[in-house]
Amino acid sequence: MSFSIAVILSTYNSPALLERVLAGYAGQSRRDFEIVIADDGSGPATRELLERARQQFGLRIVHAWQEDRGFRKCAALNRAIALASSDYLVFSDGDCIPHRDLVAIHATLAAPGRFLSGGYLKLPQDVSERLSVEHVRAGQATEYAFLRNLGLPASLRLRTRLRAHGALARLGDLLTPTRASWNGHNSSCWRTDALRANGFDERMGYGGEDREFGERLMNAGVRPVQIRFRAPCVHLYHTRGYVDPLRLGQNAAIRAETRRQRATVTEHGIRQSAPAP
Repeated sequence: MSFSIAVILSTYNSPALLERVLAGYAGQSRRDFEIVIADDGSGPATRELLERARQQFGLRIVHAWQEDRGFRKCAALNRAIALASSDYLVFSDGDCIPHRDLVAIHATLAAPGRFLSGGYLKLPQDVSERLSVEHVRAGQATEYAFLRNLGLPASLRLRTRLRAHGALARLGDLLTPTRASWNGHNSSCWRTDALRANGFDERMGYGGEDREFGERLMNAGVRPVQIRFRAPCVHLYHTRGYVDPLRLGQNAAIRAETRRQRATVTEHGIRQSAPAP
């Protein structure tokens, strides 16, 4: 089955992080994909970075920018979905560096009637700061031994996740107790399924907004498949000044309503915001 692929990356005023992430996508074993940047109102530095990345990395990048009016990641993602020209969408964040085979794994395992649920591995602040663009381009950002040399504390969990491949990675995905869910840092679905769900619920701020989207997909019969061992990425450290306890409570209420009603579509999504090209 032949289909086109887009990687959607959310970002906000973090060009230093995003540059290393884009370097990771420049080093993918499969390169026939576009990148759509779901930009929640970043300043000129991000636009300048994307222009450099197009030239330096040879990436096809679409910049889906919206005005900065507070945390509106869901609206930014909906704009990116609307602007994507590809059949299949891989979602991640502008602070998550992919394993070199991440896009290839998502593409290989894509199938009708399901979405893929990957995971991430958090790096501590000191290791994140030492990890350079050159390290990423050399494929070292997801190498356990190299990260240990940068100061990563010994971790059986990280070592297992980053070194698993082939049959061992498949076994890890089969045996992990972690439930497959929609994780905004590393998940994928068909664009038609995302549009049928009307994208992300734009009432939601930070905290559970990604999971709610996945819950609507599952209510519609789209089955989640675990790939956290087969398609890892590493998360660069940063602070989260946008966490709002009030929004967390509101998000929890929206998710509870989605589950109670077995909702498959949001009335606060792509069609209502009607993002312009």
